[in-house]
Amino acid sequence: MNAALVTVEKVSKWYGQVIGINEVSLELHPGVVGLLGPNGSGKSTLMKLVTGQLRPDKGEVKVFGETIWNNCRLYRRMGFCPEQDSFYERMTGRQFLTALSRLHGLSEKESTDKAAEILDRLFLTEAGDKKIAGYSKGMRQRVKLGQALMNDPELLLLDEPLTGMDPFGRTKTIRFIRELAKQGKMILVSSHILHEVEAMTNEILLMHQGRILAEGNVHAIRELIDKHPHRIFIRCRDYRSLATCLLGHEDVISARLLPEEGAVEVETCRPDQFYGRLPVLLEENRFVVEELTSPDDNLQSVFQYLVK
Repeated sequence: MNAALVTVEKVSKWYGQVIGINEVSLELHPGVVGLLGPNGSGKSTLMKLVTGQLRPDKGEVKVFGETIWNNCRLYRRMGFCPEQDSFYERMTGRQFLTALSRLHGLSEKESTDKAAEILDRLFLTEAGDKKIAGYSKGMRQRVKLGQALMNDPELLLLDEPLTGMDPFGRTKTIRFIRELAKQGKMILVSSHILHEVEAMTNEILLMHQGRILAEGNVHAIRELIDKHPHRIFIRCRDYRSLATCLLGHEDVISARLLPEEGAVEVETCRPDQFYGRLPVLLEENRFVVEELTSPDDNLQSVFQYLVK
């Protein structure tokens, strides 16, 4: 495995008597990692600590192997898209991106070329010469993402980047973020909307009340939740007979009939074992399955289980 680009060691941050994050430790490697949790869980505080905007009250944050606090040299290798807007409203999108890239040390030609490239990749070329004051929320989000990319960073931190985007913009931005990860960048994306992050990556950090509840691959995390049954929805023409066949196996807790939907909902304590033998059972009994889904096999259920 590649060396960690970000290392957080037993970090805590307080705001007076309020705990922002508490004893958080983690490592971030190249790829997309989703930072998930409800509002107030500590996501933005963690982002600000990693970008050096806040100093930890306890512990240490290292980026590229160096302490980030008061280490401005590292900013050349980082990009940050904050949750809050902070624009020069009278500038056009192109002027805004060009000005910020000049601050990173790019020449006038390099800045102009880079701004054109970013505007094109974020589908803002037509709006590039219009003033930001007239931009929609989704366009402002995309130009804000664009400014974080002007220095071609190795580490990219995106705080709620999809907020306010229309479905078209959201889909294109998710695809763009995945493309950046394929280039070897480390991208930390925060969100409280789980299905958006699920579209970008399976690698997640779940935060709640300032702590990391779980981290890693969402499917591996799901396997750790052995106290909760795993539900599987099967729509089948002969769903009653299917339910009878399923019952009696040690990996099946229950099989509930859903007559209105022509289906059976199975609860299993061993989903891998269940899925492994299901095809044989269906073939031997000639059951015609019209739909097979799992309402528990998603990030929303994982998060709810862990919070409980």
